Amino acid sequence: MDYTANLRKLYALRFFSSLIPAYVIERLFWEERGMTIQMVVYAEIIYALTIVLLEVPTGMMADKWGRKKMLMLSALLGCSEFAILIFATEFWHFALVVFLAGVSRSASSGSENALLYDSLMLQGKASSFEKQLGGLNAIDFVSAMLAALCGSMLAGRFGLELNYWISLGSALIALLLTILLIEPAADGDDTPAEEAIPFKQYVAVSLRFFGANPNVSIVVLSGMATGTAIGFIDEFWQLYASRLKIPVVYFGVLSAVLMLLRLPGNLLAHALLRRFSYRTLLISVTAVFAIGFTYTAVSKDYISLLAMLVICLFSGVMEPLVTGYLHHRIDSSMRATIDSFQSLGLNLVHILAGFGFGYFSSRYDVFGGYGFIALMCSAFLVWFIVASRKIKQ
Repeated sequence: MDYTANLRKLYALRFFSSLIPAYVIERLFWEERGMTIQMVVYAEIIYALTIVLLEVPTGMMADKWGRKKMLMLSALLGCSEFAILIFATEFWHFALVVFLAGVSRSASSGSENALLYDSLMLQGKASSFEKQLGGLNAIDFVSAMLAALCGSMLAGRFGLELNYWISLGSALIALLLTILLIEPAADGDDTPAEEAIPFKQYVAVSLRFFGANPNVSIVVLSGMATGTAIGFIDEFWQLYASRLKIPVVYFGVLSAVLMLLRLPGNLLAHALLRRFSYRTLLISVTAVFAIGFTYTAVSKDYISLLAMLVICLFSGVMEPLVTGYLHHRIDSSMRATIDSFQSLGLNLVHILAGFGFGYFSSRYDVFGGYGFIALMCSAFLVWFIVASRKIKQ
């Protein structure tokens, strides 16, 4: 069977999954509906806790019963989120939405990467995984930029709610594209998936994998730390820009720039690996994060936005780098499950960081929250330099 069609469909799926103009005004929309910064943080913690509870079980289900089924579930729940948000007015409405978003994210995280890697492997092109993942992320950002530019203009002219109706339509198209995906064969053998590895052994086998591969664990931890940090830019840059008195009409341009700067890293990660070691790249990115977030917290002026832009520029290389390092070292029968452990760890770190960010934001506004993230990145940088001495390629 020709699995090249999967790659085309995944690119189209990423485009419509990210064509969500609601995201550019999401925090303003939530604030307009009565959500405070602390309530938003609580909602994000619910989201992260949901992923913590379901990430590994959905990864196991994807490995046992098929990655396509999990992606279809994710797309269906994505449609439900926007349908609810359009009418949301109370905290529990938003809590329900982030719960569904957490289930959706859990169902898709390991499944999409596993489907991509196995589709490439069946074509003899597994070595191009970082390149293709970077390309998918690039499509992700381009689509999100278009949505942001359109969303800010629509919000300025027609109000915030229209963007959610448009986002619902895009989510429905993504659902249709998911249905058209082809499930990759299981390593070319005829053994039923249910007979491969019992459910109760998946966690034990995954933990033994990370225990036997300390370098993989260290690299994955670097992705968790930087992924958590960049997440707080994605979630709260709107409030940061608002505190700097930037008009909402410019939010689309700013959002587009924040995403555009991640494109080079995603597209060039595979090429950078030919010139630099994993350790050099990871230390460099983490150092930029520590310095950038420190300036963002302390400066409180327009120049601090430049620090955010620099962070975004360097952050683009991380996902292809870390995910590729992991997938090249795991077996197909456990691919979605072990990838889900990566996302599980990311959200555990996000939960812990969320408490700190929420606390310092409540005392010193969003600037204090970013100060906490700066301390977190600096502490991780020191640990990583010591722990990663054996990582080369």
